[in-house]
Amino acid sequence: MKDNVAEEHLYLAFSHQYRDSIFPLHTSISLFLLSYCDCKLFKVFLVPTGEDVGDQCVTKNLAGDLEIHLISRCQLPVVVQSCSLPAVVVKDDKFCRAGLSVVLRHIIQKTFEADPSRKEVLELLGFKKTCLKACAEVSQWTRLCEISIPLAVERFLTASPEHCQAIPPDILLLERKLGEPVRVHNDDKLRRQKLQQQKAGAKAAVPVLGEESTEELKPGEVHEQPPSSLELSVAFSKLLAQEAPDAISREAPHIRRTKTSDLPLLDHVFAEGLYFTVADLVLLPCIHQFLVSSKKQGKNLVNLPLISSWYRRVQEVPGVKQAAGKCNMELLQLPELVSAPEEQLQDSAPVPDELEEDHEDSNFIGGPRPTMTKLMENGIEAKFSPHPCPSWTLDWTSLPSAVSPGEGKMSRDRALRKQQQLNNLVAAVTKLAKPGDLIVDFCSGGGHVGIVLAYMMPSCQVVLIENKELSLIRAKDRSDELGLNNIWFIQANLDYFNGTFNIGVALHACGVATDMVIEHCLRARAAFVISPCCYGFIQNTVKFKYPRSHQFKEILSYKEHMILCRFADQTAVQLPPERRQIGKQCMGLVDLDRAWAAEEHNYSVQVISMEPESCSPKNNMFVGIPT
Repeated sequence: MKDNVAEEHLYLAFSHQYRDSIFPLHTSISLFLLSYCDCKLFKVFLVPTGEDVGDQCVTKNLAGDLEIHLISRCQLPVVVQSCSLPAVVVKDDKFCRAGLSVVLRHIIQKTFEADPSRKEVLELLGFKKTCLKACAEVSQWTRLCEISIPLAVERFLTASPEHCQAIPPDILLLERKLGEPVRVHNDDKLRRQKLQQQKAGAKAAVPVLGEESTEELKPGEVHEQPPSSLELSVAFSKLLAQEAPDAISREAPHIRRTKTSDLPLLDHVFAEGLYFTVADLVLLPCIHQFLVSSKKQGKNLVNLPLISSWYRRVQEVPGVKQAAGKCNMELLQLPELVSAPEEQLQDSAPVPDELEEDHEDSNFIGGPRPTMTKLMENGIEAKFSPHPCPSWTLDWTSLPSAVSPGEGKMSRDRALRKQQQLNNLVAAVTKLAKPGDLIVDFCSGGGHVGIVLAYMMPSCQVVLIENKELSLIRAKDRSDELGLNNIWFIQANLDYFNGTFNIGVALHACGVATDMVIEHCLRARAAFVISPCCYGFIQNTVKFKYPRSHQFKEILSYKEHMILCRFADQTAVQLPPERRQIGKQCMGLVDLDRAWAAEEHNYSVQVISMEPESCSPKNNMFVGIPT
């Protein structure tokens, strides 16, 4: 490690050791990535989840050449104690990264920064560096990789023999996804190449998802030349840092004239499509444990031909077998499998509805008036409580420039509107806060709310939570400039924050994020001040179903509620006044539903319009207090 690089500490949970893995599987996955990247940039700590762990040398055989230390949870830095592990924090710093995807992506980025020649490591982040970047609450793929598959395998391994007969539904969902067509940014070009290859009668020498192989690799070997099928050629050319060969130098005229809808679809090579990414490294330790256990139980894997092919193919990637060896993972040599007929799928549990994609049509026809009329006939209309302090404002001219939202790349008009929005939230929080309170700024972005609160309320502690790294780094830079010592920063998805707090605040939490923040506050019995945003992005998720309140559920269907959400976004200043007014009413109804849902948990909630209303098209604000 370079002398000028701050030491970073990586904290991993440790519950138990099973075969060649440390559990929970998030820990094995993290250690596997460190081995694959040959990364020694972090001081690694195992944090026992139980009391009686002692001085076990659990790490010697399972962590390769990494030096690992044991530490109790009470010894963790304060900022880490509020987070689910894994977590990374710079030594003696207040900036924490938590959650599997965030931590893995950080390991990859730090490895590349330390050695920019290792472009294959950076490629793990995928196209535009977005692999597993979307949070699990809104991305079914991130949820499957980061949460569902690891938990499903852990349950499968710990279940009694009579309860682990069926293949877990999440494993079946992965099998199904591996069979879906691949979509990539140069999709059309590759599909035309594939069509030309097919027309030319090219034959693949290496299996594409279950086809028989004409050549068997010995353990430890990799392809010297990329396989000849198009998808594998593209994938392995990238892995071996070669130019992907064109199927034929120039497309024939009839190939160029072929409609896109008539082109052949692309098959999966790796988990996300054609290219090897961090998603494959997340899934490999999990699927490996599942396959080892299934083999010991004598299970027939005929129902999982695509997973089996993927498992064999990942072993061909340079560096994977070496990393597995460091982690004492004895990878299996699986036989070729063909898909089983439907009548033989007896060992499979059906994929439950909540794991399926939500295919309900969201392209609604018609306006919101029938839905609003239906609510009015049942005595429900949008209603706003009076603003408790409409003329209250911070004296922005007397504050340091780093406190003002105008600090940075923001126009004067936008900075003024942001100041007006902050006046509303800070006024509400000021009325609720007491000395010693912990205030959490959820979805904090660049820290506009949290930094003002930390500066104005030095007797309170403030935590900023945001999943976008660059935004949070900008917030920390502003905090450092101000010399604030009552503020902490957590880069994580909301689900990975589990600390207790007194007040939750969020300015323009997008779509479902508003409901996630409310849920965190209800769980902590904390007061909340929240301004919602992006109503059009609201949709049913694994955790949240709409409408939220019993009153709305008795009257509106999901589709009718979604009509309100879509039209609640129709409040932009350039729209006609009548349309904006309808949008404002729809906003009020959606937020009334949220307020009533919170009141079912013994809260008093007011929906207020921010002052002046021109400060934002999304100018609603909740103030909720536990009763």
